Amino acid sequence: MDQVIPAAPLASPLPKGTSVFDQKFGGQSSGPVAKIAPLVFGAIVLGGLAYAVLRLLSDLGDSHELGAAPFILLGIALLIALGFEFVNGFHDTANAVATVIYTHALPPQVAVVWSGFFNFLGVLTSSGAVAFGIISLLPVELILQVSSKAGFAMVFALLIAAIIWNLGTWALGLPASSSHTLIGSIIGVGIANSLNNGADGTSGVDWTKATEIGYALLLSPVFGFCCAAGLFLTMRYLVRKPALYSEPEGNKAPPLWIRGLLIFTCTGVSFAHGSNDGQKGMGLIMLILIGTVPTVYALNRAPDAPTTAQFVQLTVGVDAALARHAGPAANTPYVGDPRLAVTEYVRDKALLPDSVPALRQLVAEIAENVRRYPELRLLPDAIVPNVRNDMYLASEAFRLFAKTRQVTFAGEEARAVNAYRELLNGATRFIPDWVKVAVAIALGLGTMVGWKRIVVTVGEKIGKTHMSYGQGASAELVAMGTIFAADIYGLPVSTTHVLSSGVAGTMAASGSGLQMSTLRNLLMAWVLTLPCAILISGSLFFLFLQIF
Repeated sequence: MDQVIPAAPLASPLPKGTSVFDQKFGGQSSGPVAKIAPLVFGAIVLGGLAYAVLRLLSDLGDSHELGAAPFILLGIALLIALGFEFVNGFHDTANAVATVIYTHALPPQVAVVWSGFFNFLGVLTSSGAVAFGIISLLPVELILQVSSKAGFAMVFALLIAAIIWNLGTWALGLPASSSHTLIGSIIGVGIANSLNNGADGTSGVDWTKATEIGYALLLSPVFGFCCAAGLFLTMRYLVRKPALYSEPEGNKAPPLWIRGLLIFTCTGVSFAHGSNDGQKGMGLIMLILIGTVPTVYALNRAPDAPTTAQFVQLTVGVDAALARHAGPAANTPYVGDPRLAVTEYVRDKALLPDSVPALRQLVAEIAENVRRYPELRLLPDAIVPNVRNDMYLASEAFRLFAKTRQVTFAGEEARAVNAYRELLNGATRFIPDWVKVAVAIALGLGTMVGWKRIVVTVGEKIGKTHMSYGQGASAELVAMGTIFAADIYGLPVSTTHVLSSGVAGTMAASGSGLQMSTLRNLLMAWVLTLPCAILISGSLFFLFLQIF
């Protein structure tokens, strides 16, 4: 006869005046690992910080354009951007350690250092796709003129708005989404910029991309709830170990195999969180660097001569592909500024008769600038910002062609266009190693500070019973898989949404019940995050326009 696995029993209350953080888990909290781990991580942080500072100073030493005022502005902007990642660390990553703490798999001191270290590694190994997915949401005219007062107002407004809302929800112990907050801040800046330029607010946002990302953020709680519940029920059916579904015994550490599973899932969520969420700060830091030191950071000057030669050669095939779609204008020179026409297309997504001819002219001008020099690093400083903007515009136009199907290429034409766009992105969408290291340090340190408030909410206030080993593992396995998949496809999802809803799903599946007051608060935070972030960032944008 099959063994019936009972639902987890009601949690035994902790002694009055104590919390799970005061307990010693099988004597672990006073062990040598708990003492050595912070020292090891601290040494890594100091080494990484020294590397990032030295590389930044070396890059700035190659620039002849940075006076005292831009240098101060650069320093302030970098501190704010890294501050966002620091707050992101202790706000979001608490979700990853809640399960191992409340199942006694790791003592709190070791858990947060462990999670911080794997957040650090996740950032360092990230692809950069999410970083530039976030950037594409920003108004194209501000990206192209990021060194203007409006460009700096944009970056400062959206970062400070995200920090304000994250700190507010953290103070209330609400695991709201940093990704959701940042998207709202970007939309707020886009609307405010559009209104400031005399247009209606809807024209300042890439609503197609915003909707795509919005679906990923809004559907992630439903996905986390259902998948974690399904995984938990499947686990109960296949793995018939009563200890896996029972409340931890006192402050005793779980059996070795269960502990290994829980530590594995904590590690995976932490690494995935770093690889996904860490990229958001990277993209914004690159905008800051391009705005203040364009001659150093506007273009990736690493490609060698063969790559540059390949770029020029591919231009021939791309020109032929565009000529086929240019209509009657294919045989006449383009009259006017092609940048204005391509910018209008990228901003409005409306294909006009001169959109393709303008892009063809822009591609020809890019090739002419590159053809004169065997390597990108040899381009004169004076033309670097313009070449970067032209390359960015061309890449975005080809991206929209593929997305909207307004202009389609096939066969050799498609291969030439795709290869050409890859080279454009390689030149304009790059992240220096020291930026990754700096963001990794900020996110890793943030993980180890201020995490208790969110941990208590996830561990104690979602379900009516103490979290079992199986519930913690199911929720984190789903969160880990979801975030890794989103990283591959370049979509920012919320670790908070997936994991907290996953915990709720396992509680519902076990029949132990949910604390509806907490769920109402979480739902309220999720509903209010977008409009509040939009309002705060839009207001700050107008304020900073006056200051700058």
